[in-house]
Amino acid sequence: MAKRSGHLSLNAFHYISGHHVAAWRRPEASVDDRIEDYVAFAKLAESAKFDAVFLADSVDVRLLNPEGAARKAHTGATLFEPLTLLSALSAHTSRIGLIATASTTFSDPYNLARQFLSLDHLSGGRGGWNLVTSNDPEAALNFGHAKPVPHAERYARAEEFVDVVLGLWDSFEDGAFVRDRASGVYFDLDKAHALDHQGAHFRVKGPLNAPRSPQGRPVVVQAGSSEPGKELAARTAEVIFTAQQTLAEAQAFYADVKGRLAKYGRGPDELKILPGAFIVTGETESEAQEKFEQLQSLVHPDVGLELLRVQLGVDLRGYDLDGPIPDLPETTGGKGRQALVAALARRENLSIRDLYLRIAGARGHWQLVGTGAQIADQLEERFVEYGADGFNVMAPVIPGGLQDVIDHVLPELRRRGLFRTEYEGRTLRENLGLTRPENRFAARTAVAAE
Repeated sequence: MAKRSGHLSLNAFHYISGHHVAAWRRPEASVDDRIEDYVAFAKLAESAKFDAVFLADSVDVRLLNPEGAARKAHTGATLFEPLTLLSALSAHTSRIGLIATASTTFSDPYNLARQFLSLDHLSGGRGGWNLVTSNDPEAALNFGHAKPVPHAERYARAEEFVDVVLGLWDSFEDGAFVRDRASGVYFDLDKAHALDHQGAHFRVKGPLNAPRSPQGRPVVVQAGSSEPGKELAARTAEVIFTAQQTLAEAQAFYADVKGRLAKYGRGPDELKILPGAFIVTGETESEAQEKFEQLQSLVHPDVGLELLRVQLGVDLRGYDLDGPIPDLPETTGGKGRQALVAALARRENLSIRDLYLRIAGARGHWQLVGTGAQIADQLEERFVEYGADGFNVMAPVIPGGLQDVIDHVLPELRRRGLFRTEYEGRTLRENLGLTRPENRFAARTAVAAE
């Protein structure tokens, strides 16, 4: 296969204080306790022409390991829930996309469809929904469950959930709201459609009580690399957020997911694969390495063990930190991430301590430390060799880490013709190179008329 051309997509992935688990301990790190901090981050990313601001979310506070939880900022406790925050940010930005995470396991499809469509209208067509099934087992206890929801059950619900949301977003065709004062017609009844969904998990009549999105519908992002996750993404997602360590792993995942699209009548350009990329950079390689080592030195063992509990689904307290990771039981949490992190430990012969330090920055995502040119070389290779369509950029410390990427990496990518100098359009869909979807009900009417 010939090497590809074109430019890659980049999202600015915000995480409290920064993506490194010890970032909050650095004096230059934002503690994100003011809306102004988030506005500044979004404006910085927009000035650099990132495709979108990407926000993670969880619906619980991770306190199973109290000692570790008390020493870290990444416990799930944040000042704002994502949709509220992005709605505020929409008023301070004009071109950058706004992607929020929301769970299919612990949400209602009608409310979620309405909330994201509202964000899309507020932002002029820049909204995106990152679909997750909530892999933290403690989350279930906040929503009336006595125990964690099994992986297979979460994905069965997600399959139906996304179908309902997509159907609701088509409730009104383009131009349905004519608002003709002369005739007294506010909207065209022929362009309004009830979904009438009846399934195993949901009964939703519809229509949704909002007009169609400026970009057709919000962009659907899916985070999950298990077998059910890949199948769900191939059928329904337009962007997939994933994690791979090596080029070979990235290429295999890319070919696998893209290869599933045809059976759903989709082309390879209808789904963008954007893995996480944790980037530490500076003027020189030694400067970048020093920044990284400063962060690594701040990782307390309790924090490292809590990080492994979240990623592996297993509590390793009581094991020898300098010994190997034990055999792992099957998790009810994120199967793809457990497999990735365990494989990393075994491939590199890492002890428990080595492993938590190895993922302290990126939580299993790709970790890059070096000069702007060195980072650009690696991103370019993964892009042109069909391992990714772009990346979710994970700054180690916020805001300085993102500024470093803008100062050192983006000029190199632009010099090579790999990243934009200006936005292509005004909607997230346009800037990602995704087509505006046809309304399903309008399409059926057109076919019936033929």
